[in-house]
Amino acid sequence: MKGVGRMVCSTFLKHFFLAFTLSLAIIAFTFFRSHIPDVRSYLQSTSRNMSASTSSSLKLPKTQVEWRQALDDLPSTPDNIPAFFFGHGSPMLAMPEGGGGGFASVLKHAGSKGPLANFLRDFGPALLEKYKPKGIVVFSAHWETYGERLVTDYGEENPLLMDYYGFQPELYQLQFKSRGDSRISQRIVKAFQEAGQLARTTTKLEARGEDGRGFSGPGLDHGVFVPFRLMFGEQFLDIPIVQVSFDGSLDPAKNWAVGQAVEALRREGLLILSGGLTVHNLRDFSCFSEDSARPTYKAFDEAVVKAAAVEDHDARKKALVALTSHEGFRLAHPREDHFVPLYVAGGAGGEGAARVVAAIYGSPTIAFGL
Repeated sequence: MKGVGRMVCSTFLKHFFLAFTLSLAIIAFTFFRSHIPDVRSYLQSTSRNMSASTSSSLKLPKTQVEWRQALDDLPSTPDNIPAFFFGHGSPMLAMPEGGGGGFASVLKHAGSKGPLANFLRDFGPALLEKYKPKGIVVFSAHWETYGERLVTDYGEENPLLMDYYGFQPELYQLQFKSRGDSRISQRIVKAFQEAGQLARTTTKLEARGEDGRGFSGPGLDHGVFVPFRLMFGEQFLDIPIVQVSFDGSLDPAKNWAVGQAVEALRREGLLILSGGLTVHNLRDFSCFSEDSARPTYKAFDEAVVKAAAVEDHDARKKALVALTSHEGFRLAHPREDHFVPLYVAGGAGGEGAARVVAAIYGSPTIAFGL
């Protein structure tokens, strides 16, 4: 009987302490719930505040007045020239007025009178005035190679590769007279070799692509000469131009390394330009105009600009690489050949700061290495 009594007493005490503990927990929960804000609301509020802070601090030059100011604000550093990603546009930049057929909306944005064309006319002279480059090293979304970088060595006159098809005859008569420089071409090759990357020069005797006029040939492609005509005029012989291929794997890390290999050239008086587009879907021509583009395109374009504006170098690189996982990435780039030049420019900028110079939809310009 005594054993049974002790067992009953022990069970009673266990239940008593369990009930007491639960009561304390309920009292504590009720107290804290009434005095501490709901965690979800708190986090949402914090996120909104951070977003608002980012938006208010992020300057997006979209108008001519704004991008001219942004160009004027760039530091004048001829001994440490920034690298630039720029929207290189398309042959539509040179299309005669009224020649767009059913693409009036696209021409309004991407044609010869659109915001990109107007920006490029401001961009070129500003670069020459601020940096007085000894040469221009240019990458284009239209020249990729596997295994090794090719560097043009075209001598006294750079030929043009009109690598586009189905346009008006006038667009196959475009002129852009420029020259190369063997010394600069060899210096670029050496820079790649010092970085452990294969590279060689290519001359006029070696074809590099198909020309819309019906032959295979060498030359600066339309991702170079079409925007450069607006930036520097149809005859530009004062400063040599050398084009370099990027990595055809389209891998962000490999193309960042392509840019890193030539980063030191910025301190040797060479201007590095890397041309592409942040939206490029030839299956959907509405994507090329801000007026007709779907919200997903616009959201991706905005994400690119925001990532480029991140202040910390490592965080900015991480944000730029993460763009390939953005929900709008594959829609904006069924194939990312027009996007990876952004990584070349980022790598060429080294550890310096970055700044959005023009936030033109689909064709922003970003300075790296400030």
